[in-house]
Amino acid sequence: MANERTLSILKPDATARNITGKINTKFEAAGLRIVAQRRVHLARSEAEQFYAIHKGKAFFNDLCAFMSSAPVVVQVLEGANAIAKNREVMGATDPKQAAPGTIRAEFGLSIDQNTVHGSDSATTAAQEIAFFFRETEILS
Repeated sequence: MANERTLSILKPDATARNITGKINTKFEAAGLRIVAQRRVHLARSEAEQFYAIHKGKAFFNDLCAFMSSAPVVVQVLEGANAIAKNREVMGATDPKQAAPGTIRAEFGLSIDQNTVHGSDSATTAAQEIAFFFRETEILS
């Protein structure tokens, strides 16, 4: 099993409901370590830059508006197969389709307010981590 890093974002619906600790407990119980973390309030332009891959899609404007509507917690998770493990712990994008016990099944409000974001590949993880953190801010 490869030791990896992945980006996790606890979205505005999570910070507004003060459930970030409960979510982090699920990551840690799954064997993921939080090696960098900070609370930020994204400007609309930052959300647009971060989600640029989705520009032109029907949900892009709503996504960027939502992600810049309130603070988020950005963090780097580290562990064996962290990318796949994080996606497993998060659950399906639509909370109604997420497996019981996953973050989205337990805390997601809707497909739009699904509580968490996670990188989908090693390439994406490296890009997303670099968007928010300098290497010196990640403490393994």
